[in-house]
Amino acid sequence: MLRFYTINAIFIVIFSLLLFYGFFGEVSLWFYLLFILIWIAITVLGSFQIKMNYHLQSLNHNYDQNENYVSITFDDGPNAEFTPRALELLKKYRAKATFFLIGSKSETHPELVKKIMAEGHSIGNHSYSHANQFGFYSSKKIVAELAKTDAVLQSITGKRPKLFRPPFGVTNPNIKKALTKTGHYSIGWSKRSLDTTKLSEDTIFNRITSKLQKGDIILLHDGSAKTIAILERLLLFLESRQLKSVGVEHLLEIDAYA
Repeated sequence: MLRFYTINAIFIVIFSLLLFYGFFGEVSLWFYLLFILIWIAITVLGSFQIKMNYHLQSLNHNYDQNENYVSITFDDGPNAEFTPRALELLKKYRAKATFFLIGSKSETHPELVKKIMAEGHSIGNHSYSHANQFGFYSSKKIVAELAKTDAVLQSITGKRPKLFRPPFGVTNPNIKKALTKTGHYSIGWSKRSLDTTKLSEDTIFNRITSKLQKGDIILLHDGSAKTIAILERLLLFLESRQLKSVGVEHLLEIDAYA
């Protein structure tokens, strides 16, 4: 697997050799530019693909567990319209899930946070603001975002989450540094539904269920009617395959709360 510090070290060594060789021969400027562009491309890919564990170790699945478990996870809630509908379906099919909650939305809808917990699901931290610029925040600001969300959720539920999902699945050295200080687990996924895009319900359902296996973590968002329709189809599919959705902490065998 590619790792940020390993790639950087390799690129620095090769770039230094190129510079050294440039003193004694001709190395085209375009070659240097191409080399830099390749480094940028790898870094951007690693930052936006949480499954690569490029910057930090995220928990994306657990294929070593012995039970027929998967984990359905929801990001960006709670949502006043669609979170209750997701909870109804989960109850109907006797499934459990993990909800990665935004702090500001949790302040607005504390009753939904309580309902999620009361029905046996787990919650995680998904930042306070879910700002588009989150990936550019300093480690200090990231720590503050996580702490503020933890405080909101603890005031509602009495529990402080240890689970954290980075907004947009973006990781970088500042997020790694922040998590070292806060002690949160970074939780990724192995099945990204893309349910917030314009893809059709059938396409999204097929993305999730194609080669789905025990140990997978599924990413959904409890924020649209399309996702609710997909959720019911998914729960029926899991039932037919004798797979059970559990909280991500059970799948990964970690503590959900500090």
